[in-house]
Order: sequence, then structure tokens, then C-alpha cells
Amino acid sequence: MKIISTTGQAWQRLCSRQLLRKRRVEERVRQILEDVRQDGDEALLRYTRRFDKVRLTARQLRVTEAERSGAFQHMDPNLVVHFKTAIQKVQAFYSRPRRRPVRIVDDDGVFLAEKFDPVERVGVYIPGGTASLVSTVYMTVIPAQQAGVKEIFLATPPREHGGVDPNILVMASLLHVEELYKVGGAQAIAAFAFGTKTVPKVDKIIGPGNAYVVEAKRQVFGLVGVDTIAGPSEIAVIADRSANAQFVLTDLMAETEHAGGIGFLITTSKALAKLARKQIPAGYCIAVKSLREAADAANRLAPEHLQLMVNSPRKLLKQIRHAGAVFLGAYSPVTIGDYIAGPSHVLPTGGSARIFSGLCVDDFIRKTHVISYTKGALEKVREPVERLTALEGLPRHFESVKVRLA
Repeated sequence: MKIISTTGQAWQRLCSRQLLRKRRVEERVRQILEDVRQDGDEALLRYTRRFDKVRLTARQLRVTEAERSGAFQHMDPNLVVHFKTAIQKVQAFYSRPRRRPVRIVDDDGVFLAEKFDPVERVGVYIPGGTASLVSTVYMTVIPAQQAGVKEIFLATPPREHGGVDPNILVMASLLHVEELYKVGGAQAIAAFAFGTKTVPKVDKIIGPGNAYVVEAKRQVFGLVGVDTIAGPSEIAVIADRSANAQFVLTDLMAETEHAGGIGFLITTSKALAKLARKQIPAGYCIAVKSLREAADAANRLAPEHLQLMVNSPRKLLKQIRHAGAVFLGAYSPVTIGDYIAGPSHVLPTGGSARIFSGLCVDDFIRKTHVISYTKGALEKVREPVERLTALEGLPRHFESVKVRLA
């Protein structure tokens, strides 16, 4: 772990970190998207053979009921119980009362309101690879369900035998996700964005992935909605002398288990900094003189996860403005947020917590403005509308008002 101060170019480079797109990745993803747009299922099958080394037919792209029921047969019943516990925790968090739509009625005959409607179709991408990211299934699906999304589809890469991770199948079944597809990588994002004969076109795509998946989401954004353009997982820990050193070091190492994961230690303790430098291979230690300086440093970093391992974490929390999720005290490791606490673990990374928030119910809600005027209300705003339309050189706009008041 490199020790740096909050001055100098090293700190500036660290704060301005961003997910850098490699030209080769950008070009390859563009070609994949175009192939899927043009060739549909045939392109999905070609890329599945190429990247996943699995030969499927078009009919095998969709997970069957037999495959889903078969996944339960070899599942440890106790593990299913734990799955249900996690589901209940996340559902409990997202079932709390939501913000009510704005509704204004005045004496002049003006009615203004917001109309809330859920997104109709959502595509969830769950990465394959060596890890079984079963937690991402419930951390993405539940907020969408609580928003009222009726159609939720899930895509995940097939394994060597042509099947899907049984843990993912079981979790999807417990959440009543009706459709699952054996498609991975950028081609899965393309399928959700354009639609194929087998995979439906959706309105929004959510879920993490590798550089190709992230780049694909970036390129289709606008055609469909996406949750975020995420980078590698990251953790920042603010620790003072009261912090348990073993807790701090373990938490930093835990988050860097993710491919490309990075850890930041922000500390007033020289002893802890020295220890981290020796024991943590990846990451940065930011040496600060006070907790106020530590909070300022964390706000500049705007990390995905921020742990406050200090004597008075709630007091320090008041100074934190930019973080995906904040964990208070010695017994609130990021792992709890990743799996069981309740709020989704889909969070902004790479400093984007300055402008983005973690996945929530509102991400699946469309807001429509509703405006209604009586003739009397329209008369009262005639003059300002006339002046403003004239100022912008749009006289026909005013005509649409004037004709109603003749």
C-alpha cells in the first residue's frame, strides 16, 4: 500500500480517477452490438461459442422450467433458508413508504402534479466467471419489484456444460423472475437493448460486469436506460487511533478480493499507516492530521464504500457528502452491505458518488408532469407568456395562448 498525502500530483491523479475506455474494447464492443442488432439469436450463439466455449441452439438460450426445478434438487435446504433471509432483509428495506407525488391546486384554477409509473421492462445482467454472484440477483431484482416493474428478465453466461449456476436459478425462482437467458458479456447487453427472437428488448438494463459489459452499457445508453457505468469495486476506510487494526486491514483486503478492487485507508494514525503499508499489497494510504481533513479527503475521493472506523462515527458522518454507502463503527463491515443489510450493493464507483446514488426504487420509476389550467388561470399569465415568447422569437407559441382568450 502506497502512502501519500493530500497534496501533490499523486493525490490529484487519485481523486480524478475514472474508468478509462481502451480503444480496442470500445471497437470490439461496437462490433458485437452491431452483430446482435443485425443477426439476433444467431449472433448470440456465435459469441457464446467463441467466448463461453459452449454450443447452444436458439431454443436452449432460454432456461427451461425443468432446469429451474432441477436446481432445487441438489440445493442444500439450509442454504435456501439463508437465501430467503437475505431476500426478506432487502424487501423490508425497500418496502418503506415512498415519496408522494407533488400535487398543487391553487385558487386561480391551476392544477399541477407528478404522475409516477414504473418502467415496464427491466433486464438484469448477472456476471458468470469463477464467482457465483447470487447476491446481485436479489440486490437488483427487489428494488425493481418494489417499484412495480412487471416484467423482469435475467441474463447470465452459461457454464461449460451449457447450464446456469444453480444458485442463481434458485434465487431467481424464489424472487419469481419468470424469464432467464443463457447469454453473457456485451452480447447480453446488446440483446436486451435491441431485442432478438428469443430475448426481449427492455427499457432499462442493470447489473455489473467486466470492461466489455460496462462499455456495452455505455454505448447503448440513450436507446435504453442503464443503472450506472461502473468501474472496479472500491473501499475507503477512515480510521483513527481507536480503530481495531485487524478489523481495518481485514476489511481492506476483503474488498480487494474483487478483480481490480482497490482499497483506500485514510488515517490519522502513523502506526496504522505503517502496518497497512506492510500488509496490504493493493491500494493507497492517505495520511491526514485530523478527522476533518480525513472527511475532506473522503469527499474528494467519493468512494463506492466508506467505513468510518473512528471513536464517534455518527459525528463524523455529518461531514460526509460523497459516498455510495457509509458504514459506521467497528461492527459494520462492507460485507454486511454486500449481502444482508438491506440497501442494494449496486453503488457508484470511480468517484461518481459525487453525482450518482446507489440503486433504489426511484431508479425504476418514471415521473410524468401533469398540468391543467382554466381559462381564468390562462388569462392571468397572458402578459408574461407574450413577453417571453417574443423575447425568444417564437410568436406562434403565443398564438396558441391568444386564440384561447379571444
